[in-house]
Amino acid sequence: MDQPDRIHLRDHVISAEIGAFQTERGTRQRLRFNVTADLAEPVSGAADEVDRILSYDVLTGAVATALAEQRYDLLETLAERIAAEVLAHPAAARVEVSVEKLDRVPGALGITIARRAGRVGAEAARPRPAVVLRQDGGAPDLSGGAVILVPGAPGLPLPQGGHARRVALLALDQAAWAAAGPLGVTVADSRTELDWAAEQGQAVVWAPARMVADDPSLPADPLALALWLAERMRASRLDLAPPAGTRPAIPANFPIPVRWLDG
Repeated sequence: MDQPDRIHLRDHVISAEIGAFQTERGTRQRLRFNVTADLAEPVSGAADEVDRILSYDVLTGAVATALAEQRYDLLETLAERIAAEVLAHPAAARVEVSVEKLDRVPGALGITIARRAGRVGAEAARPRPAVVLRQDGGAPDLSGGAVILVPGAPGLPLPQGGHARRVALLALDQAAWAAAGPLGVTVADSRTELDWAAEQGQAVVWAPARMVADDPSLPADPLALALWLAERMRASRLDLAPPAGTRPAIPANFPIPVRWLDG
């Protein structure tokens, strides 16, 4: 039987806090990631069209998303989370994930797992919340089960320079806390909290800084963050209410149904 076509990520090194030992708490250490994904269809059928293949960004994004969700005690748990992220894409049939610590011993210590698409049933069965971004001043509808509210721009002046994005994200976090109180809901700043809220059918306001601060490719813009989160959460839909008189463009291949609330 012919080997499937594969894409891979090699020697991807990121510093993160991880580990069950007390000496590993409060300290970042280097982790090396190697991820190989078997493709469900050969690349010969892609006709040089980028939307018909599994993007390399899926592999780097799976690592970044998993690290942003929570602090891990075990490499094994982190590897499982990365595998689930990759296999959530229909173009991936199988994935092999290796995660190694580079600072604990001379050399490297780590774990390698291999998973097939059929083994992520629990991930696929997760409740799918609605993601809502209201920038028109209207009140969100919280009656339909699990809802994740993305805070709109707080309207505060932001400094220019290298720290502007970080400050903008923190301003959105502040806006999330300000919105949560009057709505009678809580604030969630990690994937674990968002998943729990979805499973409980609860509404939360998302504070984005913790999950996206380390991804400089993602702007601190409420719409960009809403699109990103809806994809990551595999939302049931994305509700958008832009400022009056505007309707921003949504990517043609965006995989989540969009519902406009601007009338």
